[in-house]
Amino acid sequence: MQTVFYILVLLATFIVMEGITWCTHRYVMHGFLWYLHKDHHQVQPGVFEKNDLFAFIFAVPSFLLIYFGTFDHTWWMQSIGFGIMAYGFAYFLVHDVIVHQRVKWFTKSNHTYVRAIRWAHKMHHKHLNKQEGESFGFLYVAKKYWVKVRHDKKLMAGNRKVEYAPETE
Repeated sequence: MQTVFYILVLLATFIVMEGITWCTHRYVMHGFLWYLHKDHHQVQPGVFEKNDLFAFIFAVPSFLLIYFGTFDHTWWMQSIGFGIMAYGFAYFLVHDVIVHQRVKWFTKSNHTYVRAIRWAHKMHHKHLNKQEGESFGFLYVAKKYWVKVRHDKKLMAGNRKVEYAPETE
């Protein structure tokens, strides 16, 4: 029975991390730590960005929770730590591999979710300063981006009589 709770806590942590990511991205990365995130919104030569330091910053609570949960035999701490780690890995796959293609594993996809998340992120990156912005979360894609991508897919399929009316969030 403890294993079931362990998995539920891990999954709940993974889901909650999207909200934490939104808040952190909006108020920390586009706030007082903009100097670390700014280069991510500008084309920079090279493999690494100052923005990559956030991966290490966000790994600290995950590591500490796993470490102390293991040595104190506190399963829920481990579970939260592994949930944060799983979200970080998913974020890396989606953000660095699929969207920005910093790692060339999956370079082509016509999947609606992939196209919607790429479009949402493109709309986020159209803003070059910290004050303005949209789409601060990452794995959750707002309805307006799904609508736009589905509309584009219909147009590409040859259905030219499709009306597109963007919806607000």
